Amino acid sequence: MSLTLRTISREQHLAYVQSLPSASHCQVPAWADVKTEWRSENLGWFDKNDQLVGAGLVLYRQLPKIKRYLAYLPEGPVINWYAPNLDEWLRPMLAHLKSQGAFSVKMGPPVVIRRWDAPAIKTGIQDPDVKRLRDVEATHIEARAFEVADRLRKMGWQQGEDGGAGFGDVQPRYVYQVPLANRSLDDVLKGFNQLWRRNIKKAEKAGVEVVQGGYEDLAEWQRLYEITAERDRFRPRPLSYFQRMWTVLNSEDPNRMRLYFARHNGVNLSAATMLVVGGHVWYSYGASDNIGREVRPSNAMQWRMLRDAYAMGATVYDLRGISDSLDETDHLFGLIQFKVGTGGEAVEYIGEWDFPLNKMLHKALDIYMSRR
Repeated sequence: MSLTLRTISREQHLAYVQSLPSASHCQVPAWADVKTEWRSENLGWFDKNDQLVGAGLVLYRQLPKIKRYLAYLPEGPVINWYAPNLDEWLRPMLAHLKSQGAFSVKMGPPVVIRRWDAPAIKTGIQDPDVKRLRDVEATHIEARAFEVADRLRKMGWQQGEDGGAGFGDVQPRYVYQVPLANRSLDDVLKGFNQLWRRNIKKAEKAGVEVVQGGYEDLAEWQRLYEITAERDRFRPRPLSYFQRMWTVLNSEDPNRMRLYFARHNGVNLSAATMLVVGGHVWYSYGASDNIGREVRPSNAMQWRMLRDAYAMGATVYDLRGISDSLDETDHLFGLIQFKVGTGGEAVEYIGEWDFPLNKMLHKALDIYMSRR
């Protein structure tokens, strides 16, 4: 199969993504407009009949003071990762990016390597000798993913020292997903643990209502998000970021981004943003007030979002990143504990990979990033 690579229009790129069952929200053309501090380019792979058979959104970040770039394909490119001729897909990409002034390339193959179901994780949590997800035997191992990793290594692609464990990568390597394909909503609810089901009932009884918001409600979202940031000690993104995200993503597809609020007695207690690409739905950002926790607004909101995803025909509801730590003293442990309650499964991707086109500049960036 002889492949050629060239820059494509956003329209071509979007049409290709829409022809697939799903793709990452970081690989739709409008994502470039969310990340305004990067220059962007849409790449297309064509077969010998000039049919578009793969696409990638590249973000270029300029190095301070010099006209050289880090080229980044978050959760992409969207190509046939299991093709035996993987180098024929990636070689022309590297040559093209080099010609664009890239000194290093970072990509995140959307390739799953392991899955752990909720019972396996619970067993791991209860075992005092188990500290990480990797210490637990996976419920499902994708053998082909190991072949992909081997091919990448042979081509000269590299991974960080820790192999990107936890939040080492820019995009999370470990995520938590609730599979929806071939399941009834009843099956999904039965998969929830007792505490989750009890909390959903509690919220219902207390009269918590979950509503969808629009652009005009983003300021209220921001209020809850900033309360969360202060409580959990992280730096919040500004309101303008979410306004831009809403505008650009929903102008590409009116159903790409949604906003939800859980309220009690007319007061908004928690909020979340949702992203949709084909059959893949993500719970993207979450926020909650310090008050009203006893009426369980977050559980009610997740259940409503999950039901809406199901009604849209989604095959997976993705709760996004988790750390791989199963240690109860770890500050990120609460995240996996909350998400495990939905049944579902922890999913490990093969992580992000780097290709240094200029080893000296790549090393300098590495040192700079490690000191930040």
